[in-house]
Amino acid sequence: MPRVTFSNSNVDVTDLALHHTDVESSLRSYFSSNALSYTTRFAGYAPYEVTEELQDRLTELDMTSSLTILTAVEAIFRIDYLQRCYQKKKDPLSRAFRDLHKRKRVNVSLEEEIFGHWKEYTTGTNQLISDLKGAFKYRHWLAHGRYWFPKLGKKYDFVSLYALTTNVLSNLPLLGP
Repeated sequence: MPRVTFSNSNVDVTDLALHHTDVESSLRSYFSSNALSYTTRFAGYAPYEVTEELQDRLTELDMTSSLTILTAVEAIFRIDYLQRCYQKKKDPLSRAFRDLHKRKRVNVSLEEEIFGHWKEYTTGTNQLISDLKGAFKYRHWLAHGRYWFPKLGKKYDFVSLYALTTNVLSNLPLLGP
C-alpha cells in the first residue's frame, strides 16, 4: 500500500490565532461608528441593532475559527499516526499504531482508535486526550450544521480551544511530517 504524501498545507495554529485576532479587530472597526462606511452601511439601524449584528458576526467567527483549529488538531494526530508507522519507532504507541495500520491503513477513527491508543500506550496523557475528545464533540456539532442542541459538558470557544491545542502541542511527543 502506498504511503500518504503529506501536502504541507496544514493549518499553523499560531497563524490561525493571528488570523482570528485580525478578523475580530477588523469586524470591530467595521462596526464602529467611526468607520467611514458606518452611516451608509447601518442607515436605519438602531444602535442596539448594530451591536447585535456585530455580536452575531463575532460569534460566527469564533465558531469557524474553532472548527478550523480542531481540524488542524486532527491533522496533527493523523500525521503523527502515519509517521509513527512509517518511521517504525520502537515505543509502545508506535508499535500499537503499526499493528492498527496493518489492519486498517489510513481508515482509522481519530477519537476511538488514535486517541484511544494514546491513552492506552502512553503515560500522563489521559486528561489531555479526554479534553480533546470532549472538544471533538463540539467539532462534530459545528461540522454537521449545528442543527441540534449539543450535550457538551462545558462551553467551548476559540480561546479555550487554542489553549487546549497549545497545551497538547507542548506536552505530547507528536511527530510532524
